[in-house]
Amino acid sequence: VDLKECLQSAEFISSSDGNFKVLEDGSVYTTSTVSLSAEKKSFTILLKDIQEQVQKKIHVSLVEEDKKKTRYARDTVLKRTKRRWGPIPSVMIENALGPFPLQIQQVQSDTAQNYTIYYSASGPGIDQDPKGLFYIERETGNIFATRAVDREQYPSFQIICFATTPDGYSPEVPLLHTIRIEDDNDNAPYFTQDLFEFSVPENSRPGVVVGKMTAEDRDEPYTLHTTLKYRIVSQNPSATPAFSLHGDTGVIAVLSPQLDRELVPSYTLLVEVRDMAGQPFGLCTTGTAVIRIQDTNDNAPSFKQMQYETRVEENRVNVEILRVSVVDLDEPGSPGSGAVYEIIRGNDDRSFEITTDKNTNEGVLCVVKGLDYESAKQRVLVIAVNNEAPYMLAPHSQQLSQSTSSVTVHVLDMDEGPVFKPCLLRIDVKECEDIGTIIGRYIAEDPETGNSEGISYRIPPGQCNWINIDERSGEVRTVKVLDRDVGEMRRGQCNITVLAIDRNGKTGTGTIQVFIQPGNKNYPRITKTDYIMCRDRKPICLTAQDGDESPYSTPFVYRITDRNLAPMWKITQHNDNSVYLSPRGDVPFGIYDIPVSVTDNGGKIGQNSVRVNVCDCVTPSECNGRPRVLSAGNVTLGIWAILAMILGSLLLLLILITICGCCGSGVMHRQVTDDCANHNLIISNTEAPGEEVMDHNIIPLQTTNDQGGYGIKTGDQQTFEMTKGRGHTLESVKGGGHQTLGSVKEGGGGGQTMMDTCRYSYSEWHNFTHPRLGEKVHLCRQDEEQKHSEDYLLSYNYEGKGSLAGSVGCCSDQHEEEALDFLDQLEPKFRTLAETCVKR
Repeated sequence: VDLKECLQSAEFISSSDGNFKVLEDGSVYTTSTVSLSAEKKSFTILLKDIQEQVQKKIHVSLVEEDKKKTRYARDTVLKRTKRRWGPIPSVMIENALGPFPLQIQQVQSDTAQNYTIYYSASGPGIDQDPKGLFYIERETGNIFATRAVDREQYPSFQIICFATTPDGYSPEVPLLHTIRIEDDNDNAPYFTQDLFEFSVPENSRPGVVVGKMTAEDRDEPYTLHTTLKYRIVSQNPSATPAFSLHGDTGVIAVLSPQLDRELVPSYTLLVEVRDMAGQPFGLCTTGTAVIRIQDTNDNAPSFKQMQYETRVEENRVNVEILRVSVVDLDEPGSPGSGAVYEIIRGNDDRSFEITTDKNTNEGVLCVVKGLDYESAKQRVLVIAVNNEAPYMLAPHSQQLSQSTSSVTVHVLDMDEGPVFKPCLLRIDVKECEDIGTIIGRYIAEDPETGNSEGISYRIPPGQCNWINIDERSGEVRTVKVLDRDVGEMRRGQCNITVLAIDRNGKTGTGTIQVFIQPGNKNYPRITKTDYIMCRDRKPICLTAQDGDESPYSTPFVYRITDRNLAPMWKITQHNDNSVYLSPRGDVPFGIYDIPVSVTDNGGKIGQNSVRVNVCDCVTPSECNGRPRVLSAGNVTLGIWAILAMILGSLLLLLILITICGCCGSGVMHRQVTDDCANHNLIISNTEAPGEEVMDHNIIPLQTTNDQGGYGIKTGDQQTFEMTKGRGHTLESVKGGGHQTLGSVKEGGGGGQTMMDTCRYSYSEWHNFTHPRLGEKVHLCRQDEEQKHSEDYLLSYNYEGKGSLAGSVGCCSDQHEEEALDFLDQLEPKFRTLAETCVKR
């Protein structure tokens, strides 16, 4: 069985069935004869890790091996004779006294009856460290130990035994044999620390855990050798026992409810630990535990004196006048003894203050506001003291009372200087006040006389230079125009120290705080005044700003002041400082200058002019800062429109040139040569119906009232033509008197015919050829069965003078075979005409 797969560090291995023995390597042996019945036999292997307190189980089932073999009726029970080659593990007592060598086991093979068997072994204790501890006799198989073994160092040994014949044959498989060292109580328990230190608050209740003392024993775990017991041997001071000790766990707990740090600050316990479950013959060790009693605030501080007296001159401030001290039995320097003083009576005007000196724990009484002899010649204060930490009363103790003490303060009369009443004067003045405006009056009085006679006033230099005080009357005036946007006035306030001087030269000081209240000095103005409005007529957001502060700024009121534009435009409120400007209807394109007045909350009106360019655009960027359409109705084209017109003109010109090139493939007075067969219609006398027209790209032509034929000019006085009727050709021919397309171009006087020496225009070509081509195409496509093919096979009355090619129309009959391969090499502009003439 693979034990390590189930539990890596198994220290204890056992079987639930005594008939089976499990070794440390996972080998399972039977300790007696086992009978296998029809049912399978099972048992459980228990594994334990003592250190980690982990326990695992392995379930093992024995089933009959499925082997086909001949059996007899009497073979009802399987019997296995006991073999001596697999003995149970050996046991050796730790620290055995001998004599040595000491026999501990014998292994023998049953094959020794038939062979001469020699025994040998290897492993720890034999040929591995510690070497030479065991050996096996070669002939007998007896295993001997040569000396004593310490279990704490070597708890067990696993050796491998071999049985071989003299010629090296091994009739037995190697045997893994375990030698376990049985523990001897040779180690006394010991504490894990030399000194255990604990602390517990005073006045703790019985049962409160103080700490735990821990001891260990190196002997075999889970035996009496490692079963420990604790007990308190002695307590110092040896008064009533204050603590208890749990015998099995070593936990120390409070036993007495009267732990008082002021009486006993610490205890020392001598503790004994003994193995063998505390039996007298067990080994033992002692350890020491020191338990300190923590201080709690169970004692109230008290004044050393119940009454104090002191003196102080009038008008003295921030001066120490008295120190008081207290007595506290709690631990010095702890929160339970730290004193906190307070004045509980006689300090309604906050003239006195008492603090604690952390070094001496004394109370320091100071004067923080000057005392007036004329008002009170003495002051009586009542002072109380407490601790920083809250009180924690001991069980069955009475409620603590607060200690108080009275202090009498005698005020000494002094010659005083003038006193301002109040000592701090606040003056609020509006912005933009004129120079010399009286904004207030600040006077002082002589404490002895109670009036202001003979007192002069002045402001020391280096302070606000925009306020002055009258030397005799104490009137405060402005010396500059108050403006919160200039210099030091930007802060909106200024603190001025004023001196009052009496006849004896005594001085007094006071402070004036001047606050400049914001005024309505700025006009509201619209931040952005130029806008572009496209075809979507999206409203424009107008936003105004005012340099003044509230309440002279927002909310703003907008209004269109022009009566002519007011019906065309409307204003809709957005928030306190913004509105939407939009047209009331479909206003014409153009630029509008709309006068808009903005009124702030203080009633100040700012006039603004908003320019709106109502532009024929999709996005404002299309206008490019210039109007697309003027209000007078004149059209101004943008750069993109001009560019589009230029490109359109060029495209139209290109189309016209292309059409003229296609229609006038030949030039008048140009002779067709033989080498031009690939680009022109050559001479042909073949007249026959053409192929079926399959090209659907032929554009139907419009009909006109002209009559005649149509033709294609190919060269100088060499033409071919298809006519319906008589006397209508593209050009006049020598010797003929026919009316042609060229005859249309006649001068205005004399009736002289003007022959086109280059090409006919598109309109001339179109008007001449359209009705004839339309008629033919219509007849060709009228019937797919070619029923009307003979209707338009007409004879030609005139084919032109000197024509060598004859008629090449699609309606002519073909009387002879000629090579027409050149038709496949025509230019694209002739290929369409050729495909039209192909027989359908």
